[in-house]
Amino acid sequence: MLSTITVGSHVQLQGLLIRTLSDGKVVISIGEKEYEGKPVTRLS
Repeated sequence: MLSTITVGSHVQLQGLLIRTLSDGKVVISIGEKEYEGKPVTRLS
């Protein structure tokens, strides 16, 4: 499943969801690298 996260104040990344952390952040994978950040909320 794809997930979008915010890293810093102006950078967003999108990649494959790897895991959700206990503090609400998520880890995504882009290629061979993993990134951690706050998930972007979907608009309904």
